[in-house]
Amino acid sequence: MPDNLLSNHPGLIPASLFVALGLIIGGWLLGSEIKDTRLADRYVTVKGLVERNVKSDLAIWPLTYKEAGDDLSGVYAKTEADKKSLLDFLAAQGIQPNEIEIGVVRVTDTQANEWGGNQRAPHRYIVEAPITVRTSRVDQVAAAAQKTMQLLQKGIVLNSNPGQGLAYKFTSLNAIKPDMITQATKNAREAAERFASDSGSKVGSIRQANQGVFTILPSDQGGASDDGGEGGAAFGGDASLMKTVRVVTTVQYYLNK
Repeated sequence: MPDNLLSNHPGLIPASLFVALGLIIGGWLLGSEIKDTRLADRYVTVKGLVERNVKSDLAIWPLTYKEAGDDLSGVYAKTEADKKSLLDFLAAQGIQPNEIEIGVVRVTDTQANEWGGNQRAPHRYIVEAPITVRTSRVDQVAAAAQKTMQLLQKGIVLNSNPGQGLAYKFTSLNAIKPDMITQATKNAREAAERFASDSGSKVGSIRQANQGVFTILPSDQGGASDDGGEGGAAFGGDASLMKTVRVVTTVQYYLNK
């Protein structure tokens, strides 16, 4: 291009430079985006498991007793005597009055309820009364539960319906959750680093994480579940004093070259 043409049109030089720079920058950005996309496709999914053995901190012990007969006042009097014997038994085991809940007495008139169709009930009246012990002193309840034969010797028969027996609970889950999640995430990263080492990669940042469900089970069933669900807690094994708290976290890590 002649010099006099460039001198007469000085704006041509900056415009051409801008176009060239735009092509260079655009190409660099496109290449960077392609590189980032490829790196984003490189990740590993691992799980971190943590188990902790704990002792239950709450005991719930329902004690339901009943008497039957044809004279309502006599049956009720016997029920009151049973209640006194039961309360004396609990006091002797160290159970405090504020740990005892006395429920509502339930009276069943079998003649009014057409017992078994045409079959006649052995007794007309059945009086049933519940007492519930609720305490954090689980050891005393566990010891008392081994001595219920003393009640049977006094003629007191406790109702043993399925699912209504002595239950132990662990209520302090929130106190140990943060530390367990931290440890589970650490274990997951260690698993990711072992995988990355075998594949010639390095572990990058977290791509996605799932806390998992906390399970509380009898201590001899701690490994029964590998739940990767999200959040919350699941409970089981109420008859066991010792529990195993378990959580499995699922974490995705980016892999870098």
